Amino acid sequence: MAQFNIRIAGTVFSVTSLFESTRDYCRSYLTEAPPEHSIAVCPDDLRYEQQALDQEAAEEGLKRRKFSDPFLERAAIQRKAADFLLCRSTLLLHGSGIALDGKGYLFAAARCGTGKSTHTGYWRQVFGSRCITVNDDKPFLQITSGGVTMHGAPWSGKHGLHTNISVPLQGLCILERGSENRILRLSPAEAFPLLLHQSLLPGTAADGRQEQLVQMLAETVPLWCMTCTKDPRAAEVAFGAMSTTH
Repeated sequence: MAQFNIRIAGTVFSVTSLFESTRDYCRSYLTEAPPEHSIAVCPDDLRYEQQALDQEAAEEGLKRRKFSDPFLERAAIQRKAADFLLCRSTLLLHGSGIALDGKGYLFAAARCGTGKSTHTGYWRQVFGSRCITVNDDKPFLQITSGGVTMHGAPWSGKHGLHTNISVPLQGLCILERGSENRILRLSPAEAFPLLLHQSLLPGTAADGRQEQLVQMLAETVPLWCMTCTKDPRAAEVAFGAMSTTH
């Protein structure tokens, strides 16, 4: 059992976890500030997460995997934090987010295996120390009428790439594999269905809060669709378009 506080997307949560390893997993986000909301994990939460992941695997035609209890606990904490943050206009989105020169760029995949992490890896390769990974799998997006802020979080996929920073989101791009590097603007109506799907955690369905926030996101941030090759020059093409939009 462990108890600690973490700050996620500007909100402080007190966490009561079953495993000491969870504190270490969240170490970059630990804080002594007073909590605004409490999260506690019990064995039922672990069973729920495993069932949700089983359901997701079945829907995507993937082989079922048995996950470790510490992994399931971390997923449960992410779910509880994401659910609470909806009331603070903050949305979790499945994508790879990076910061370049203090501005954020987020890449979502049109389909599983498109290579969003590979693409943002090209950004780090091309732009070097100017480029920082905010979150490689599920950043939090705080959405207001004046803009969107992308926040780092410890839940960052198989590569474990994340940084405890917050940056204004300059653009959001949906990636597809192609034979050339080509990027085009996308309308909010075109992007909405995919963005809504990418805002869902395994085993959940959209509700009104998510739909409203996804609509605000689509209407607030410049949207793009890009076909890209497995070539670092794809990063240059994406940055050239997305960095010039205001």
